[in-house]
Amino acid sequence: MSENEKKNLIEEEQTNKTELANKIATQSQKMANTYQQVEDVFFRIGRWFSSFIDRVLFNRKYGKLTALILALLLYVSVNYNTMTSIYTNSMKYTRTLPQTAVTARYNSDTFELSGLPETADVQIIGDATNVTNAMTSGGVVVADLEGLTEGSHQVKLTSEGFGDNVNIVIDPSTTVVTLKKKTTQQFDLSWDFINQDSMENIYSVGTPVFEYTKVNVRASKDTLSSIAFVKALIDVSGQVSDFEQDARLIAYDATGYPVSADIVPGSVHVTVPVTSPNKTVPIEIQISGDTPEGIAIDTITADQQTVVVYGSESVLSEIDKVVVTINAATITKDSTLLRPVVLPAGVNSSNINQITINVTLAESVSRTIQNVPISFRNNVNNYKASQPENKTTTSVTVTGTQANVNKIAPENISVYVDMKDAVPGLQDFQLYVDQPSDGLVKYILDESTYTLNVLGETTETDTSGGQNTNND
Repeated sequence: MSENEKKNLIEEEQTNKTELANKIATQSQKMANTYQQVEDVFFRIGRWFSSFIDRVLFNRKYGKLTALILALLLYVSVNYNTMTSIYTNSMKYTRTLPQTAVTARYNSDTFELSGLPETADVQIIGDATNVTNAMTSGGVVVADLEGLTEGSHQVKLTSEGFGDNVNIVIDPSTTVVTLKKKTTQQFDLSWDFINQDSMENIYSVGTPVFEYTKVNVRASKDTLSSIAFVKALIDVSGQVSDFEQDARLIAYDATGYPVSADIVPGSVHVTVPVTSPNKTVPIEIQISGDTPEGIAIDTITADQQTVVVYGSESVLSEIDKVVVTINAATITKDSTLLRPVVLPAGVNSSNINQITINVTLAESVSRTIQNVPISFRNNVNNYKASQPENKTTTSVTVTGTQANVNKIAPENISVYVDMKDAVPGLQDFQLYVDQPSDGLVKYILDESTYTLNVLGETTETDTSGGQNTNND
């Protein structure tokens, strides 16, 4: 490069630097002017605000408002800490755990405890997260009775397991409990069968056989004196044959209410026989009500004449029949009826639940039967008696269909006098007649009374001329 070119290049660089310096200087001047304008604006605003404050503060028109504002500012500055505390407390979160179980710490082998509430309400206070955690922490309410002796004591209920970041309030916070020393008494065992509704009705349980028949019960003297019996609860659900189990033992008072006590041992091994006692008995169809006028029941037939009933041996021994009833007033023509088999009390079940009954009707007729003998019942004092006119029979009108009426003879009818309330002397007795069990015919007495002379003497045999049937 020549000397001229170098000289020209140096001059050009100096010119550029001069122009850049001029631009910077110009820009700096503009910024200074802008800052000055902003400063002037704030200054004018300040002067205006100062002037406004002067007009307000020193203007009697706004004096009361100014005093109120100043008072509020002074109150806030003085009570700032208290207000902050109130706000902070208002942000606390509260939840309640109702009926939280109360546990006690004491020597249960030596003492019996009473008076301790089963539950208490626990109020948890803290921030939302800590309260939520405490709600699910499994915390408990505890009555610490360790070191206390026999007698009554007021104790404080405390909480455990809720965490240290929450406050706990317990209701009730204190309680009065009583500690009594335990003693031991021996009781005989009895039993109850439970869940019998879950056992098939055709089965019956027999007398259980226990591994032992006496147990020791440990409790205070007052509690022991309230125990009336100790029962083994034997669960028979689903049993169809002889079975064995360990039955739980429970003490009860005289009203059948469970008593809290230590039973040693707490269960007993038992063997229980299971049988299926049953008995086949006839089905007797009985008629209630009267058929419509002019007609009568001629025949009644059923598709079942016997039924197998299931129950205990003692109940079955008292059962000789099962009765099925039909209402004659509802039958106006030959009919086929379905009727339930109603089981006697104590019977668990039967092999049939209903029977089909066929009923036929025919014209109703009446017939008077003479010379029906009069008998005596319930002559409990064995009185002698005589009939003044030596009358020993009466007449009975029989109503039914022709075929059924023709079957009736005097010896089929039982007319009687009830001498249960008889006294010596001449007196009239009510005449009674036994209606037939099948109900196909109806008996109507032609006379309602019977005169007897009852003597004060007693005899083992009848001298009245009638039939003496001393039925108690």
